[in-house]
Amino acid sequence: MIRVLLAEDDPAISEPLARALRREGYDVGVSDDGLRALSAAQDNPDLVILDLGLPSMDGLEVCRRLRAEGRTAPILILTARADEVDTVVGLDAGADDYVTKPFRLAELLARVRALLRRTPSAGGEEDGGVRIDAQARRAYMNDEELQLTAKEFDLLRVLVREQGKVVSREQLMREVWETQWFGSTKTLDMHVSVLRRKLGDDATRPRYITTVRGVGFRFERPEGPS
Repeated sequence: MIRVLLAEDDPAISEPLARALRREGYDVGVSDDGLRALSAAQDNPDLVILDLGLPSMDGLEVCRRLRAEGRTAPILILTARADEVDTVVGLDAGADDYVTKPFRLAELLARVRALLRRTPSAGGEEDGGVRIDAQARRAYMNDEELQLTAKEFDLLRVLVREQGKVVSREQLMREVWETQWFGSTKTLDMHVSVLRRKLGDDATRPRYITTVRGVGFRFERPEGPS
């Protein structure tokens, strides 16, 4: 079961939100201050929903400390401060997304689902001899660690997660580079080329990453020499 840590000190928000998350099938733990949230996060939840205005330690500091500890679970910030500076500071601290109070429950649940889709479940994923350790941000091929840059790791993680499906260029640009796609995707093509080389994906070896012309790329489990 997917585990969600909800750090919110206002029961008028935390109680109905926790109920809604549980109805969605999540295992929800609730913390009402920053220090307790930081302690609860040591159990490696799959998602953290973090209010900025927590007592004892504010949400920004909790977020910074979680990232400094190497925790990679997505963090969704709840903030009553809608101005752009607060948003940028939160994202710079390591948050993945934010929702401004008051929020519509349906919107928040949609944001939660989107963040969880972007993140492989704890324990990693494996396909065709390629294994992804999402928590440690490491990738292995036949038990040998691949030396990947941050963007190469994120690119491989998305492709492995969607194994067997065509992943569009637009989706890769959005998830890996966090931008909308307009025009050239030379940066993406360059990263795919380097990633293929590191996977040994050439004319004499099975192909892991297939180009689907005009659409994007597909990660496939190799069946034998190509």
